[in-house]
Amino acid sequence: MNGIHTRKRMWTLVGLAAVGALTLTACNDDPAADTASSTPPPAAAPTTPAASASTPAAASPSGAATSAPAAAPATGGGTDATPGQTFKIGQPAQVQFTSGSTKGVIALSVTAIEAGDPADLAALKLGDKAKGLVPYYVRYSITNTGTTDLAYTSVDHVKGLLPDGSEAQELMIIGGFAKCANPSLPKGFTNGQTAQGCAVALAPAATKVSGAEYWGAPYSLGKGAIFWK
Repeated sequence: MNGIHTRKRMWTLVGLAAVGALTLTACNDDPAADTASSTPPPAAAPTTPAASASTPAAASPSGAATSAPAAAPATGGGTDATPGQTFKIGQPAQVQFTSGSTKGVIALSVTAIEAGDPADLAALKLGDKAKGLVPYYVRYSITNTGTTDLAYTSVDHVKGLLPDGSEAQELMIIGGFAKCANPSLPKGFTNGQTAQGCAVALAPAATKVSGAEYWGAPYSLGKGAIFWK
């Protein structure tokens, strides 16, 4: 399948997430901001975009990559994180990861939560929807610890948390955003390979984003997620 990079008009909308938390969605076709596009996979592989490397990635092992059948789950040999479990920032959690028909095991770790500048949002043209809000960049590391090639899959479902434990407002970006880029995992993402992800969370100026949660399957929002604080 040939890679096609489709530019989209910049637009914004406000919607309600499944649990009632306010979410802002923005499209950005600014070429300068679109720093990380990825090559679409073969027809059998998922193409959903995911978070990208905006911090240096860990060294990857050399050698030929091998792939397990997409539908075959892999085990990392450790103990899976349990719903409700809390980790320290920088501490990895073992996750049984699923993206479409692809199953594998990853070590997922929120590595940093960085306060941005409200001016960072200007390119997204959110207008009054972002008034009084400060962007925070939740950066996380993804390491393939299983036997399945996870190329072109998406590791998202990461949200910021406020100091009281409530969810920060989420900013979903369609297109590129240089401050927090989000391509899918690269080709040949096999055992030992590491990539960096980023999610944007918004908080009122009077508070901050101090933690994060992952609620992708087999986890769920709220008490069913895993947390970093």
